[in-house]
Amino acid sequence: PARYFDTTTTEPISFFLSGLEELLAWKPDSNDDFNISSVPLAKRQPPLDSKRPRTLVCHDMRGGYIEDRFIQGSATRNPYVFYHWRYIDIFVYFSHHTVTIPPVCWTNAAHRNGVPVLGTFITEWTDGEKLCEAFLAGGEESYRTVAEQLARIAQHFRFDGWLVNLENKLSAAAVGNLPHFLRHLTAAVHRAVPGGLVIWYDSILRNGALRWQNELNDENRVFFDACDGLFTNYNWKEEHLERTRGLAGQRHTDVYVGVDVFARGDVIGGGFDTDKSLRLIRQHGLSAAIFAPGWVYEHLGEENFLQNEDKFWGSLAEYLPTHSICTLPLATSFSLGMGTSRFLDGKEEENGPWYDLSAQEIQPLYPEREGRLSTSCCLQDAWCGGSSLKVQGTIPPSEERVAVRLFSLQMPAPRKLFLTLHYKLEGPHPDEFSVSLELTTWDSGICHEGNITSLPEPNGRHHPRFLPAPPPSLAKLLAACHRGSNGWARPCYELELQDCSLRDLSLLVSRHQPSPRETPFTCLLGEVRVLDAANVSTSPPQVQSLTASQIWWQ
Repeated sequence: PARYFDTTTTEPISFFLSGLEELLAWKPDSNDDFNISSVPLAKRQPPLDSKRPRTLVCHDMRGGYIEDRFIQGSATRNPYVFYHWRYIDIFVYFSHHTVTIPPVCWTNAAHRNGVPVLGTFITEWTDGEKLCEAFLAGGEESYRTVAEQLARIAQHFRFDGWLVNLENKLSAAAVGNLPHFLRHLTAAVHRAVPGGLVIWYDSILRNGALRWQNELNDENRVFFDACDGLFTNYNWKEEHLERTRGLAGQRHTDVYVGVDVFARGDVIGGGFDTDKSLRLIRQHGLSAAIFAPGWVYEHLGEENFLQNEDKFWGSLAEYLPTHSICTLPLATSFSLGMGTSRFLDGKEEENGPWYDLSAQEIQPLYPEREGRLSTSCCLQDAWCGGSSLKVQGTIPPSEERVAVRLFSLQMPAPRKLFLTLHYKLEGPHPDEFSVSLELTTWDSGICHEGNITSLPEPNGRHHPRFLPAPPPSLAKLLAACHRGSNGWARPCYELELQDCSLRDLSLLVSRHQPSPRETPFTCLLGEVRVLDAANVSTSPPQVQSLTASQIWWQ
């Protein structure tokens, strides 16, 4: 069927639903299997329900369902990717189709990095008015059916809820039922999806008029009270934020103040001035909804996209509290889910562009220090996938080494850790440097969630012990994964800890000899792993219950 498979290539594709009839007629189908997310939502700290201001990203690009609709990937050159997951809390996939089911590749990539994904339920213009009248103006049964169906779709495809965006006027009967519909949808999503969310877009007033308020006020509060959050329109000023903060009370972090990166209308700042908007939002303790950050790709072009993307998110980093990984094992090759070649075990296996966000790995923090340090994606060489992490910087004259923070961690430390690292030093004098890992810890009693600044400074700094030969259990695991080094250094380490919590994982680049000059370095990171030694089994688990379906031999 054309909904599930591309008519020209027969490849499986992600899809949307148009109109009320398609929504009500939807039921699970065996062709859905490709479209169901295979990656559970990873845990991280602080959790979404903490009272820290959050960051929502709403992805709206060229109508949606472009190259990202190909579930098994495509040969797209210079595709759009998002990878600054550590800085955001919620990802919304937006399009102008009635029921936007997020393409499964986005759900997989976001979940692997601990970020929940929302689809969009939208109605617009005259057709939207008719659709809303059909399910809202009637009795309770009709709007309950729509709510239950939306919750079932989120549960079936394993994404995390809905942005509800009704942008048309409503009759008195329809708007009277709207809070009941939102309340019912929110309850149904919470039942069907652990940690599920329903967020309302600021468009309709309590009298049914379509008029964007750019704030939370008495005209739209009834809808905010009926769901998990409000996404405001974009044309606000500081007085709107002040009034919103006052009215929201304890729920101030449930208000996501809209920031249009394209800066359409009368806005504070978009593009590379988006930080001006975020600064004000954070001053008032509110959450932010960054709309269409694909501006970087669409406006500045595809050629230097990765550099521009790092610059854009780097300019906002001050206002984006980061998230910590709170489970082991941690293992990543840093691949973005795209590339100009495919690599395996440090060797190029296949030359040519590819794009598959489901293959994106856990992403680091991408730290930057002006002129001193940069981290970026390197497509020219990789250990596994399509890219490695390029760390470039200088060691100042008075210092022996520089530490590059890769991941924030927040979990009790196991008694013993194994760590592995795959790296390559580049540049004219690679033998002048050594590369290792550093873990910082804090005493177990002081681990807690909080705001941007409340995490205490680490009080333990550990340099894991280099293992000339990995112990049998680790050796067996490594042998099962790797077939040669192909120019990559692959040291293993161990670290024994007691009564503490893990805080940061950093890369240490050290000089062998002191120098009166600053020394530049370039290091490619191909893979990092942090493993609880107690869980490294001597025999990797066997795959079970394997089935194959829809096979056509030619």
